[in-house]
Amino acid sequence: MNETINQSFPKAYHAIDEETRQLGFTMPSDVQTCALLRTLAASKPGGRLLELGTGSGLATAWILDGMDDTSTLVSFDHNDALLAIARKHLGNDERLSLVLSDGAEWVHANTGQSFDFIFADTWHGKYLLLDEVLAMLRPGGLYIVDDMLPQTNWPEGHQEKALALIQHLEGRNDIWIVKQHWATGIIIGVKRWAGDVNNSIADNDIDNATIEK
Repeated sequence: MNETINQSFPKAYHAIDEETRQLGFTMPSDVQTCALLRTLAASKPGGRLLELGTGSGLATAWILDGMDDTSTLVSFDHNDALLAIARKHLGNDERLSLVLSDGAEWVHANTGQSFDFIFADTWHGKYLLLDEVLAMLRPGGLYIVDDMLPQTNWPEGHQEKALALIQHLEGRNDIWIVKQHWATGIIIGVKRWAGDVNNSIADNDIDNATIEK
């Protein structure tokens, strides 16, 4: 077994990739990450999916490829030039809603929404407004972030932000996470249901009481 993607790529992927390169965008989603997103999207039939940071639609194409006909995907980005590429190649898919928006504005305007799958590929929902975005995740829902391993294009101080994010996710009691030292570094979280969280809190109280004795 190796990391080569031997399954078919989404139909629009190569055209999107070519136009993305022509535009000079140098931070596209890793192909291995994209293949994982397609697989995880397929686990949510009839689901409501959210992508924070469309870019040019490279990852979006893979997520759509994994979705069934009754699923929906909301994807937003603040860069209209990149979003135009996604609109051109993916805009006819009725399951997809592409939105031109600043991340903070979109999150604050949609706090009442809930999703079964959230891919946070921009600062909002990852390094900013994380609590607000995780509140949108339904029990059993998936939260995915990539680029958690050091990257050559990271600005000074970014590694500290990544480490702080990991520590924060590890410290939450409402989400189980797994860290994958693979591709660009991926974290997958699953939102716990309220009863599970409450039971864990009760167990911790018992453990603490035992320790104090």
